[in-house]
Amino acid sequence: MIAQTIQLSLAPVFVLVAIGNIMNILTTRLGRIVDRSRALQALHGKTTGPAHDAVVIEMRYVDRRIQLIGHALLVLVLSGIGIGVTVGTLFLGELLGHELRIAVQVTFFASIALLMVALVYLLLETRLVAQTLRLPRELLELDRKDL
Repeated sequence: MIAQTIQLSLAPVFVLVAIGNIMNILTTRLGRIVDRSRALQALHGKTTGPAHDAVVIEMRYVDRRIQLIGHALLVLVLSGIGIGVTVGTLFLGELLGHELRIAVQVTFFASIALLMVALVYLLLETRLVAQTLRLPRELLELDRKDL
């Protein structure tokens, strides 16, 4: 029966690998955001007027992005712990000779739900980036017909 338990634990382990990959993406994004926040902090004291206002606005977006990624990472860690509990419960049930089917179902469902919440946070962060990185329409010269 241990072979069957190992087979059953493969799907949650693949989810754990996916969680790790998403965490890698998020930490890379967070590193870039932190670098940008440091650059903005340096500009904050050196600018005045409209340029200063632009720095402050971007700092607010950067702060929101850091919050979203922080929440996503927290939820992903909880999801990963839930997957670990799911796999542990499978093996504990095998060891005790009892089926802990409901516990496995609940922990796996909760873990997948947390993973989906983390993906929503990632979506919100990327949408925020898309909003802030829009090029000013005047630079696009949309009225030009020769292009």
